[in-house]
Amino acid sequence: MFLLAAGEPQKPLTPVLPEIVIGLLAFGIVFFVFYKKLLPAINKALDERHEKIEGGIDRAEALQAEAQQTLDEYREQLKDARHEAARLRQEAKEQGAALIAEMRAEGQRQREEIIAAGHTQLEADRKQAALSLRQDVGKLATDLAGKLVGESLEDHARQSRTIDRFLDDLEEKAESSGVAR
Repeated sequence: MFLLAAGEPQKPLTPVLPEIVIGLLAFGIVFFVFYKKLLPAINKALDERHEKIEGGIDRAEALQAEAQQTLDEYREQLKDARHEAARLRQEAKEQGAALIAEMRAEGQRQREEIIAAGHTQLEADRKQAALSLRQDVGKLATDLAGKLVGESLEDHARQSRTIDRFLDDLEEKAESSGVAR
């Protein structure tokens, strides 16, 4: 406004000196307030945010490392468990095979005992039958011989000799006919 009164022509792009001074003074006051009050609060918030971000990254890296370590431990435990299971399976197979072999041996032993007992019993029964048959045949032979001879063969010693001689003759005939066949 002063320039208009002085009569000088006004230049639209040239600022007036008092406006420049007032503008610089107002800018300085605003800058000082921002610098003293607002800038420390902004820096503090930025520092806190930076610390949170850095701390979060560090925690995330630590958690990731811990998770990887835990995963490795689980994999190792799983590997050990698989090896243990394979070992136990192998032991069970070996024990099963040993048990089967033992049971077969026991069955074979029992079978042999039963066969031996059967042979023994069969031999005892054969001897008993032969003795019984010998006595019955002897009695019949004595009775028949007594009827043929016409005398009694009741004398025990004579009867026994006669029976034994008769049966021995029968056995010889049976053996000779068995050998001839």
